[in-house]
Amino acid sequence: MLSSTEDDYLTRQLGRTPNPLELDMTSTEWSEHCSYKSSKMLLKLLPTKGTNVIIGPGYDAGVLDVGNGDVITVHIESHNHPSAVDPYGGAATGVGGVIRDIISMGTRPIGLLNALRFAPIENSNSSNSKWLFKNVVKGIADYGNCIGIPNVGGEVEFDKSFREYCLVDVAAIGLGRKDEIIPNEAEHDDLIILAGNPTGRDGIHGASFASKLLVEDRSAVQIPDPFLEKLLIEATREAVKNGCIKAMKDLGGGGLACCLSELSESVGMGFEIELSSVHKKIPSLSPNEIMISESQERMIYIVSKKKQHEFTRILDRFGIAHSNIGTLKDHSDLVILLNGRSIARLKSSLLANAPLVNRRSIRPSYLRKIKKYFVEPAEVKDYEKVILKILSNPNIASKRWVYQQYDHEVGTRTVIKPGEGDASVLRIDDDRFISIKLDGNSKHCYLDPYEGTLGCLSEACRNIRCTGAQPIGIIDHLQFGNPERPSIYWTFKKSIEAIADFCKFMSIPVVGGKVSFYNETRRGAIKPSPVIGAIGLIEGRANIVSSKLESGDSLFIVGSTGEEMGGSEYFENYHQRVGGRVAALNLNMDLLHGNSILQLIHEKITNCVHDCSKGGLAISLIEMALQGNIGISVDLEKIPNRCKRLDYLLFAETNSRYLFATKKPSEAEVFLDKLGCSYSEIGHAGDYDGTIELRQSKKRTISIPLQKARSSYENLDRIMKGNNED
Repeated sequence: MLSSTEDDYLTRQLGRTPNPLELDMTSTEWSEHCSYKSSKMLLKLLPTKGTNVIIGPGYDAGVLDVGNGDVITVHIESHNHPSAVDPYGGAATGVGGVIRDIISMGTRPIGLLNALRFAPIENSNSSNSKWLFKNVVKGIADYGNCIGIPNVGGEVEFDKSFREYCLVDVAAIGLGRKDEIIPNEAEHDDLIILAGNPTGRDGIHGASFASKLLVEDRSAVQIPDPFLEKLLIEATREAVKNGCIKAMKDLGGGGLACCLSELSESVGMGFEIELSSVHKKIPSLSPNEIMISESQERMIYIVSKKKQHEFTRILDRFGIAHSNIGTLKDHSDLVILLNGRSIARLKSSLLANAPLVNRRSIRPSYLRKIKKYFVEPAEVKDYEKVILKILSNPNIASKRWVYQQYDHEVGTRTVIKPGEGDASVLRIDDDRFISIKLDGNSKHCYLDPYEGTLGCLSEACRNIRCTGAQPIGIIDHLQFGNPERPSIYWTFKKSIEAIADFCKFMSIPVVGGKVSFYNETRRGAIKPSPVIGAIGLIEGRANIVSSKLESGDSLFIVGSTGEEMGGSEYFENYHQRVGGRVAALNLNMDLLHGNSILQLIHEKITNCVHDCSKGGLAISLIEMALQGNIGISVDLEKIPNRCKRLDYLLFAETNSRYLFATKKPSEAEVFLDKLGCSYSEIGHAGDYDGTIELRQSKKRTISIPLQKARSSYENLDRIMKGNNED
């Protein structure tokens, strides 16, 4: 529904009272989900131009030049409300929607990633969370596996703020040729063709449903059809190569109302649409239902009359239903006809651009309370017990249970698979590769949304650098509660400021993203949950590295560890303490360390790198040992730090730290000295009786058998395989 202010604005702009169809179309397009009316002003702060950027935010997907006439496209979407109501269907249709965003730019989807957030799954009250988790993963897996696009990476986070809810982010990456990018240019009398699924009642008011407090409404959840999506991919690619398509757009949130108004404004031409021509599942659909239905696997194409028959022959050959629903006109309106009679007429620019809202922002009172009442936990004594407990924490533990359900090798482009490195790596050709990673940390962002978001950006970039990639673009998905509450809007504003500051300093453009508000239930809002995606380019197969240790490797750390424990897994999950100082980011140091690691890789001094982040140094070291299935011995006295306690040294989540291995330790030292990095050689990898040794003061302080560590690290698999919920 429109607010009274918006209703008045619409009436003034029209110079008359809108009819019920025009009101339905406008309220859908002006919903928060479609219009970005609360965020658009702040999003303008983000840098969007860069050396590799061909098309930035504001389109269905960002487009990046990766050389030799090739481009990659990238986009991120969410399906939070639908997945909380119907986790299988909601997650699956989220995958379908982001894939069509990639298709609509004229490129072929080559990879999928996801970032998922649920309530804890470890206790007796977690059956709902387990059910959501299980069925979201199955929905993502089934859709991607059916259409033959590999799911190549992701992340999962569990936190109490997601009780009876979940966040389901899906990112897609595409590959194409620069000269095949669809320009979205059209002329008078070009044809508008709707292709794909017949329009039905599924998903009606889906955009409005996603723009308010969650309520159980299964009618707002769409129905997936991955097999039709596969046909749409192939038909569209053939039509692109044959020069049939002048413009196209996915029918996503808001259905025809949003798609047609946005595409009309984009091409600068008026549309006249005949609703009686729309192919439908149900003949009795009303005009309102046709215009705002969100039935899935549908695309709008603009083709010239000259290419109409060639294009429709392609659709017919793939068995894709289609209908010619309108033509382009020399005016600027979206005109809706029924059997030749006009039943709605609105300026496309008016419909596509909701009046923006300048929200109030106030620092949340909970931050003062946390600071006032927080008490540091006592230092632990049994470090082996603590480490094994943190390793078994589902936030840290291996996500094998998730990714083993995904086909991550189909398409033969996957070079670094899930579980093999810090980020996913996909092949462009024999000598160029793309690295991509999604990262988020709601615990850090809850305590300090500015520094927490900076940390997410740093971690995403660290992860792709750990594979040998130079960052060339950022995507973001910013997820918060009700923006009408000033305290929530303040956290959103701080996250935007962090992204702007980081990306401007690092000269990495933001090429796309999504804002998702109203992520809350009657229990309250989620924690601020920005998810950051970093995209990097690797030139030369020899520059691809993993995090797999080998016998005889010397272990180094770059960066110094500080007493920054706020939001750490050690404080929050082991001690159940919320508070403390969140890891701050020194932008100069972050850039220096990141560039140094890339130079070490390019100079062939290291072929094994791992970032140090969630869980802290102890966990990162053990992950490297597990990846190489090899023992390690580390001297804790050699680690650069500013910590007064051993537990803080082991578990702090300080930013800008990297672990790397080398068989050329002397060369590494000379190189890092020259660059001016804070670093140290801290240990070695070898047999060590299959043991992880962390020594202090020349005596063994912590000793954990590799197999014991692996058993704890595989705890998520045990939790979910013991789940008997349907």
